[in-house]
Amino acid sequence: MSFDHFVMTINGQKVTGSAGLDVLNPATEDVIATVPDASKAQLDEAVAAAKAAFPAWAALSMDERRAKIRAIADRIQENKAELARIFTAEQGRPYGGAEWEVDTASQWCHGVAQFDLPVEVIEDSEERRVEIRHTPIGVVGAIAPWNAPLLMAIWKLAPALLAGNTMVLKPSPYTPLTTLKLGELLLDILPPGVLNIVSGGNALGQWITDHPDIGKVSFTGSTATGKRVMESAAKTLKRITLELGGNDAAIVLPDVDPKAVAPALFWGAFFNSAQVCVAIKRLYIHSSIYDAVAHELVEFAKTVTVGDGSQQGVDLGPVQNRMQFEKVKNLLEDARANGQTFLTGGEVSDGPGYFIPISIVDNPPEKSRVVTEEAFGPVLPLLKYDDLDDVIARANDSESGLGGSIWSNDVDKARAIGQRLQTGTVWINEMFAFLPNAPFGGHKQSGVGVEHGMEGLLEFTNTQTMTSRKPAPAG
Repeated sequence: MSFDHFVMTINGQKVTGSAGLDVLNPATEDVIATVPDASKAQLDEAVAAAKAAFPAWAALSMDERRAKIRAIADRIQENKAELARIFTAEQGRPYGGAEWEVDTASQWCHGVAQFDLPVEVIEDSEERRVEIRHTPIGVVGAIAPWNAPLLMAIWKLAPALLAGNTMVLKPSPYTPLTTLKLGELLLDILPPGVLNIVSGGNALGQWITDHPDIGKVSFTGSTATGKRVMESAAKTLKRITLELGGNDAAIVLPDVDPKAVAPALFWGAFFNSAQVCVAIKRLYIHSSIYDAVAHELVEFAKTVTVGDGSQQGVDLGPVQNRMQFEKVKNLLEDARANGQTFLTGGEVSDGPGYFIPISIVDNPPEKSRVVTEEAFGPVLPLLKYDDLDDVIARANDSESGLGGSIWSNDVDKARAIGQRLQTGTVWINEMFAFLPNAPFGGHKQSGVGVEHGMEGLLEFTNTQTMTSRKPAPAG
């Protein structure tokens, strides 16, 4: 499958470039499109356009901006089939999962559009009125990842624009197509310069974080890259939101039914071929039910088909790019070299496409790489525990602190355990329950700041205190 040419959106215009980047289908390794590789001058043009558009956009009422966000939602939904087809081709996720992402992106816009910027009156006396207000920052630079390119773009775009900012958005060079197409679809909805979408590689990301006219950077990606973004943004004291990596632990208590819980645990670990920052990366199972849960996970894995996401009947697609493919392969090789046992998978077949089999590792050592490193691919270590305090300590023994989950029929007990996890999100008996009105962010090295909810919206604003001395009464 190949596509027509894709263009950037700069100042309300479709823009090409003198240089291009090839985009591959990860299931076939075929080139499916070439996108512009933005020059420094083109980024400067996009930032200038966003800066020029900012005063008028910020001056609109919240209701006017809210209507634009809802129009974006409708436009995404109207083009669901095309966006999903492009998404599967560039990202690799099967078509049903691509449709889910498009639907969720549209619904997310509607959810964000319900918010308003608060004005808090802290004094209203005879002498003075004091208000705390929230004003837009200006130009936001947004850098989105390749694992969920459309939804992650919307997670940044919708609240930033609603708050009154303008934006320069950079998709991942591995998955730029869906986002570039979105820019084209919104040309008649947003005023020129409000949303600019530019494609390119690492140099473009560096130019964004360095640019003096960008007031905030919102970045989703690896912790290592997030540290470089933070360092670069510090030069001009940019505001930053960083949503970074995780090595999320799940704790399964002995009171669960292994067969009943296995499907939810499986998809909590392997959805999107485990290319989810908050997927289960370490699965701690009480020793009394360890064998039963392991057996049910392996049996369930046998029912799941890995293959080209464009084909019917496929449940999991490939790893999205060769860099990540080689990283996951290396992790599997290390596990085999150290004598660790695979209950299923573990061997990567030759052939086109970045396919990694569903791989489940049987109780490896706690300090093995397959446990301590975030695979970001379909590799899951199962780990035994007996003592609750011990397993909580093991779950917290990580530089990351993004998400975690507890699985139990005793919800109160699970909540008490969850309160001891050093993570930004805790799920009990479910996974991936993201909500537009619930803050999402990481503890420790999993991020800075939050997305979603009122807290996430306010990350795209400056706080302003306004005091008004009232005139003295006449006479």
